[in-house]
Amino acid sequence: MNDLYASVDLGGTKIACAFGTADGDIVTEKTAPTQSHEGPEAVLARIASLVNALADEVGQRPVALGMGVPGLVDVKRGVVKFLPNLYTHWRGVPARDVLAPQIGCPVYLLNDVRIATLGELTFGHGKDSPGLTMAFYALGTGIGGGIVIEGKLRLGPLGAAGELGHQTILPDGPLCGCGNRGCLETLSSGPAIAAQGVWLLHAGRAPKLHDIVGGDVSRVTPKEMADAAEAGDSDVRAALARAAEYLGIGIANIVTALHPDLVVLGGGVAQIGSLLFDTVRETVRQRVRMFPADGVRIEPSLLGNKAGTLGGIALAMQHINGFDG
Repeated sequence: MNDLYASVDLGGTKIACAFGTADGDIVTEKTAPTQSHEGPEAVLARIASLVNALADEVGQRPVALGMGVPGLVDVKRGVVKFLPNLYTHWRGVPARDVLAPQIGCPVYLLNDVRIATLGELTFGHGKDSPGLTMAFYALGTGIGGGIVIEGKLRLGPLGAAGELGHQTILPDGPLCGCGNRGCLETLSSGPAIAAQGVWLLHAGRAPKLHDIVGGDVSRVTPKEMADAAEAGDSDVRAALARAAEYLGIGIANIVTALHPDLVVLGGGVAQIGSLLFDTVRETVRQRVRMFPADGVRIEPSLLGNKAGTLGGIALAMQHINGFDG
């Protein structure tokens, strides 16, 4: 069998592990609950158990593991610096040195959205586009990002370059978890959009949304709001369009600064579909005035929810083959 590479996506509630090939074919995968309340040592042991179980299943050990983590990482030392949404925040956890002996192969770490960006670059939109300059947005519970410049993932000295969700859109806007006000994440993330839907439902201004969720506000998501907008809820449509316009402003800023070939939108919010993409594209056209922006493509991810998994494969593969990022 060809060499296999392991990928781990560490989330707040779930750990996803997969083995794949250099062609991006997923051979096997498995998930387990994170149970972060048990602490970093227990979570890393659970990751090792997942990797070892998959190795036993396929009868072959991976040559390297690429792991995406939801926060700040020292990519050169393999040390987790800060995970805001996991118990103890994992400050200074030497994840590489703890995990590698347990699974018998090298371990490489990267922020989870940067790793998804690498997946899109390697196996998605960037697969047949050498020298691509791209901005990647992961639109979900938060808004993460990644930047590719002329075919290379830009990480910066801390591995933190590409925090596209934390650019200021409204100077006096809502307080963000990062400590700033008016970040794009506070305006266009999944929870920010859903909060508008809940407010409209309580205010009696979203009858179609009320029918779709059966009056249960806990079921309100951007997808249900998009369905309600399509069914005729004009106020819900306006709320979605406003969130999409804020996103378009953020993207216009990046387009003006970087002039990428491509902007990729992934994550659950991107599933809103044409209302989101049409509004974003029109906002970018209106706000990028220094040069024609018509040539900048704004497209959904080709990898969908597999971007992070395939990014882990890409990270492991490229390090083994002399990747310098």
